[in-house]
Amino acid sequence: MGYSEIWAPWRLAYVQSEKKEEENLSALSFLDGADPTCFICQAAADVVENDAKRHVVYRGERVLVLLNRFPYNNGHLLVTPRRHVARLDQLTPDEHLELMETLSRMVRILEETIHPHGFNAGLNLGSVAGAGLPGHLHWHLVPRWNGDTNFMPVLGCVNVIPQSLDALWELLRKTLEASLERENRPFCEGKR
Repeated sequence: MGYSEIWAPWRLAYVQSEKKEEENLSALSFLDGADPTCFICQAAADVVENDAKRHVVYRGERVLVLLNRFPYNNGHLLVTPRRHVARLDQLTPDEHLELMETLSRMVRILEETIHPHGFNAGLNLGSVAGAGLPGHLHWHLVPRWNGDTNFMPVLGCVNVIPQSLDALWELLRKTLEASLERENRPFCEGKR
């Protein structure tokens, strides 16, 4: 078996851990209790027209769905309340319900769009449990395919994601819009 190369140039910023440009947050209308340094709170506060830039796939009344900027696998989504809360017991009953309905919807949308064989779905509660953003509760929804694990993560300490976030965002939005249209539901329930 010969040596082969994997070409994923869009991942260079992650590998080199480049800092993002400082963003002017004064134009955002943050929700009560939001943390202006939290990327989820920033996405919730921003206008719908910036959803592509922030990789917001869906805005519900109480819920956001974002592409994970550093995915474990292609299609890795974050399903999160719009409100900045860290614990399950801080969610309202309406938030609980909308979060679970949205997780179910996004499984269906990912199945229709990228055809995974299964999913990992879960959340990390607290830093010690692996939460990279412990202040804003979020579920990870990770599509899986038979044979999607290989030597690269173990020997190369690298994951290879075969699709850009922008391309995946476009596909998911198209599938989600069509799905919501069939259900006679608005695409964007919450403007901010």
